[in-house]
Amino acid sequence: MLEALISSKTRIKLLLRLFLNPEASAYLRGLADEFDESTNSVRVELNRFEEAGMLSSDFVGNKKVFKANQAFPLFKEVRKILLRHTGLQNVIEGVIEKLGDVNKVYLTGDLALGKQSDVVSLIFIGNPDQHYLIQLINKVEELISKKIQYLIYSSEEAILLDLNSKKNLLLWDE
Repeated sequence: MLEALISSKTRIKLLLRLFLNPEASAYLRGLADEFDESTNSVRVELNRFEEAGMLSSDFVGNKKVFKANQAFPLFKEVRKILLRHTGLQNVIEGVIEKLGDVNKVYLTGDLALGKQSDVVSLIFIGNPDQHYLIQLINKVEELISKKIQYLIYSSEEAILLDLNSKKNLLLWDE
């Protein structure tokens, strides 16, 4: 879907990488290696996004580190489009809202890092109806053409986990 609107694959990768998890940051060479692209093509797109106000940057040592500018006027809309593109919006609407006793849901794995993946990895905090969860996941998997894997932790167990790291993305918070 996005490929029809945005012709640059590097641009799409950057949007996914930096806007899906807006707390994540990255630097030029790291992104070029991750995307298996030339540093020049990544630099051109980073500069375009920064000039447009979509990205902010800071120097950490001698590296210029980029992250999504959450103050960008269209930040929420761009992020919502990306969530739809990855199928995460369907997971939120089709699964989480109908589960009952769910306190929080985190996205983990490659998608939380803004990378393409055929697997949606979720962590549920609370006590959802597991039978109903399996039914809903089967339906959503057909809709989004991705496999959904999940873990369930009680609120007490979740306290022991480091879920607020940049490797996890909070999708739902009651």
